[in-house]
Amino acid sequence: MQRRRFLQAAAATALAAPMTRLWAAPSSQGQPKFILVFLRGAYDATNLLVPYANAFYHESRPHIAVPRPGSGADAAIALDADWALHPALRDAMLPLWQAGQLAFVPFAGTRDLTRSHFETQDHIELGQGPQARDFNDGFLNRLAQQLGGRAQPMAFTAQLPLSLRGQERVPNLAIAQAGKTGIDVRQRALIESMWSGSAQGAAVREGFAVHQTVRRDMQQTDWQAEMVAASRGAVAPKGFVAEAVKIGALMRDSFNIGFIDVGGWDTHVNEATTSGAQGQLADKLAALGQGLAAMAQAMGPAWRDTTVVVLSEFGRTFRENGNRGTDHGHGTVYCVLGGAVRGGRVAGEQIVQSPATLNQNRDDPVLTDYRDLLGGMFQRLWGLRTPQVQAVFPGAQPVDLRLL
Repeated sequence: MQRRRFLQAAAATALAAPMTRLWAAPSSQGQPKFILVFLRGAYDATNLLVPYANAFYHESRPHIAVPRPGSGADAAIALDADWALHPALRDAMLPLWQAGQLAFVPFAGTRDLTRSHFETQDHIELGQGPQARDFNDGFLNRLAQQLGGRAQPMAFTAQLPLSLRGQERVPNLAIAQAGKTGIDVRQRALIESMWSGSAQGAAVREGFAVHQTVRRDMQQTDWQAEMVAASRGAVAPKGFVAEAVKIGALMRDSFNIGFIDVGGWDTHVNEATTSGAQGQLADKLAALGQGLAAMAQAMGPAWRDTTVVVLSEFGRTFRENGNRGTDHGHGTVYCVLGGAVRGGRVAGEQIVQSPATLNQNRDDPVLTDYRDLLGGMFQRLWGLRTPQVQAVFPGAQPVDLRLL
């Protein structure tokens, strides 16, 4: 009995959440694809999309501000008369901006004001509105339900994220651990025999099949990961770039709704060194940008039908703290990229940051609610009717920023 329990536990760990369908066949050409990249820990969006024309920004960040455009090699890259891009993203994300495949939505986020990583992450992933808290009812799962047979969801995570929990069964697989199930052919046969004849038997078989499909597809793209790592040279083989290449190949061939999370964005101390252009945040932004660019390349022609949204639970304080870092804030910047995106612009309602316009005189306000933004994007991507959008985001008022 102990061995039986061990094998059952091993199966649950290896298979994650089994699917109701198998996605071995490639998706049809032209089918919309949506990928959510969640930056856990609340990244400092003010130093990604830099309000360089605002003197208050430079006054508020005497040690960590990104230098003004034209002030040297580490200067921010002007995008328009008000906003600039962090120089660490010059090679990876600036080309996407110039190609019209990248847009930014500042002052975006949730109305939640707790400034708690866990509370706000849960709030965003559930997407149920200010009062509801059903932890088995995430908004991406509700989207999959509305799409029915068109939905092919996948979480590239060690644990199934809240956003994909719900009635629709969704698989998850940590890319870095793929192929390391700890279960050999004999053990698989034992596990399948234990569940045969039960209601879960088909799900167990499907789970193993999904894992085999993902493992095979990943093995086929190992050379691509090595090529990207060798040509860029800035990220370790086990970093986000290598994972993003594999994720891109899987999204290209087998899935149309994806979830990825990237951690380590909580920068209370020593966010930058000599300026905001150097230091730990700059290194993380560079790796993120390289990963996103590598994923786009790996998706090949499917990139033209793809929309990627990069978000975080909240932003950070507008002013730097006494440790040359930033603390938990409120509004943040969403990145929207993909071949389907009408980019090359900063979209949505905006204000000029000042003590009078900041939220509680400390951080960016939220002027674009994430549920309204994503609801409008889902309408564009899949032609969802108003009742369907309300099923995904109850009570939301979809806003169309014409990003798609």
